[in-house]
Amino acid sequence: MVDYGAGNTHSVRAALSRLGRTSEVSNDREALLEAPFVVLPGVGSARSAMVHLHETGADVALHERFSSGGPILGICLGMQLALETTEEDGGVAGLGLLSGHVTRLTTPRVPRLGWAMVEPWNEAYYFAHSYAGESPDTVARSEGVSVAVRNGSFFGVQFHPEKSGPAGLNLLEQCLSPA
Repeated sequence: MVDYGAGNTHSVRAALSRLGRTSEVSNDREALLEAPFVVLPGVGSARSAMVHLHETGADVALHERFSSGGPILGICLGMQLALETTEEDGGVAGLGLLSGHVTRLTTPRVPRLGWAMVEPWNEAYYFAHSYAGESPDTVARSEGVSVAVRNGSFFGVQFHPEKSGPAGLNLLEQCLSPA
């Protein structure tokens, strides 16, 4: 799991533990390149997360991992960071692993908190966000908002699978299982 100085690492690690998986939190280049699977967790500020990723070199390691086909799961802010830019914090360049941009939600409720159905999966997941990405790589939506993206070895979700009960654990298990 990528360490960017914030995030939901505790709850993601707990969910992985429930699945019988061990996890380490690191931003070490070799660890990020050699791990069978990397999670870029959510929660926090886009600017501070990107500064931390840049200062530690984790941004370069994530690019190398993505280019070599190493699987990466982005959760919430982690999904947003994979896109090109975000308007959060006055505008921040993202990792640019996928095409797309993050904007502040214009939905009736901001922040968007709680359970919502994700289509076309017909499953409800837990959301906590004020920003959302829009990408040509979108594979699922909820209430008109892009909530999942996939391109190459990167899969990202706007919701929190680690807080989404059995549906979230099932999604994490699918992500961790070899193709």
